Amino acid sequence: MARTGGEREPDREPSDETLDRPLPEKVRHRVVALTGDALGGLTVAELPAPLRQYARFTPQRRAKFGGNAMAAALEGDTVFRQRIAGRLRDMLPELTAAVESGTPPAAADPVDLAAVAYVLRPLGWVKLVVAAGEEAQRAQEERAGEEAQRELTRLREELSQQRAAARGDADRARTELESVRKELEVTQRKLRSAQSDVKRGEAELRKLRAELESVRTAGANEKAAADGELRRVRTRLAETEAALEAGRRAAREGRSVEDMRVRLLLDTVLDAAQGLRRELALPPAQGRPADSVDAVEPGQMTPRDIAARALSENDPALLDQLLALPQAHLVVDGYNVTKTGYPTMPLDKQRLRLLGGLAVLAAQTGAEMTCVFDGAELAAPVLLAPPRGVRVLFSKPGQTADELIRRLVRAEPPGRPVVVVSSDREVADGCAAAGARPVASVLLLKRLART
Repeated sequence: MARTGGEREPDREPSDETLDRPLPEKVRHRVVALTGDALGGLTVAELPAPLRQYARFTPQRRAKFGGNAMAAALEGDTVFRQRIAGRLRDMLPELTAAVESGTPPAAADPVDLAAVAYVLRPLGWVKLVVAAGEEAQRAQEERAGEEAQRELTRLREELSQQRAAARGDADRARTELESVRKELEVTQRKLRSAQSDVKRGEAELRKLRAELESVRTAGANEKAAADGELRRVRTRLAETEAALEAGRRAAREGRSVEDMRVRLLLDTVLDAAQGLRRELALPPAQGRPADSVDAVEPGQMTPRDIAARALSENDPALLDQLLALPQAHLVVDGYNVTKTGYPTMPLDKQRLRLLGGLAVLAAQTGAEMTCVFDGAELAAPVLLAPPRGVRVLFSKPGQTADELIRRLVRAEPPGRPVVVVSSDREVADGCAAAGARPVASVLLLKRLART
């Protein structure tokens, strides 16, 4: 029936032709791909129920996941196949028209012709599908034959290369074998020479062992003779020592008699002199001839005189000179020294380190030493065993260590050398006013570093 105007020819009923064999695999894949492309032009209502879940998929995903379902729908649902055929007429107008007219183009792909014919089902579509399958089979066999020929050629080339490589390896192996044989001959000659040397060495060793055994025997005989001679010499030495000791004893007894006589005479003279002194009632001598000479006598050296010498205030020798004065007393402002020398340590570690140094200094100088710590903020008494030669004091609650130091200085009699170690200006000035000699904390730290 001819089409008029813009009207479309109605879908024809499917022919009575049937395919008596399975659809060729390539044709089937092509049919599924075309169906997946055409499926996007249909509404969800136009799709069979099994295919609606793939409506929103891309054509590639439809062919991958819904291929079997689409193939079954094309085979069993005529209405769905006709709708797909209509979409193919819009997508491939020339090819579908040629297939329906029975004049397919000679240059067309047989697989495409068979896939379109399978969907459109024109007259003779079974022959197209079968011919396309046979053509695809022939093309596949031809490609397989070409591939087999290429593989055979490649294998022949590899075999030729392997043979050439094997010949090269065999030549190299023969060369290496010949070289190894020569090296083996050389090694065998060296081995025979070494074995001869070993035999000569063993013979020499046996000879040396015999000589050593002879020397050992001679040495043992000489040692036995020497031991006998040594015993005889020791016997004579013991006799000589006994005789010498007897002579010394006799000499001591004779000398003791003479000493006793001289001592008795000396005691007699001394007793006579003392009796004469008591008889005359002589007073003890009150002066010496040198006391009658008129001159200026030097005064007793004090800590202030030490300060006048040419020594730096930071020279540890200054502290040594101060502590060398008779009956010197060193009073140390404990925390002022420790926080100057090692402020990062805990307070208990600071105290132990300072007291250990002062103990060594007291043993070296013999001076009296008192170390004062501030105890105003202590919650409980400090459990501390003072080292030997160092007096350790903590200030009472409400009293500072500075006040305790000044009290210690004032408690000393005038004229006694008292040295106060503190870098606190107020403490130094107050102790100086009370007659003590202040020195900086760094001076004591330098002196302790030398111990």
